[in-house]
Amino acid sequence: MLLFLIQDTDIWLIAFKEEIMETVQATTQATEKEIFIKMVVSYWQVVNNRVTDLFNQLSDEELSMETAPGRNSGVYLLGHLAAVHDAMLPILGFGDALYPDLYKVFVESPDKSGLEKPSTPYLRECWSNVSSTLQRRIDTTQPDEWFTRHNAVSAEDFAKEPHRNKLNIIINRTNHLSTHLGQLIYLSK
Repeated sequence: MLLFLIQDTDIWLIAFKEEIMETVQATTQATEKEIFIKMVVSYWQVVNNRVTDLFNQLSDEELSMETAPGRNSGVYLLGHLAAVHDAMLPILGFGDALYPDLYKVFVESPDKSGLEKPSTPYLRECWSNVSSTLQRRIDTTQPDEWFTRHNAVSAEDFAKEPHRNKLNIIINRTNHLSTHLGQLIYLSK
């Protein structure tokens, strides 16, 4: 009887050890995933805050200037970034765009298209509202949600290319934002 109990105990201990190892591996993977998300989202916040700080430092007059001869004006880039970030809301499943009218003027059309642009104070307000709405939604997104399909890719394409997920949108838009930050810096004195 004692031998039988020892054997059962050994089997139970082996099974328990395997269960613990599986839990540790799952926890490690979850932690690595969360660390990667934190790195991406933190960098997004850093770049977004730098752009916001620069917009706040620049006067309306400075924003009206071209970043370089023949290039986009600061006002156009302000509207462009507000429109692109606003379009992220529906792409990420965070709700409807707040200012869909900006898209035609600042994404589908070049700076000197002749289309009437909203005032600079209005665009500053749009940028502020979109940025805060987007950040609130980013902050409440659960880790596993970041690796799901975004709304600009079909289910069929996502099945073939799972890297086309919500987190990849943040990576892509951070790069886009960084590019325009580099242009906007030329407007500061």
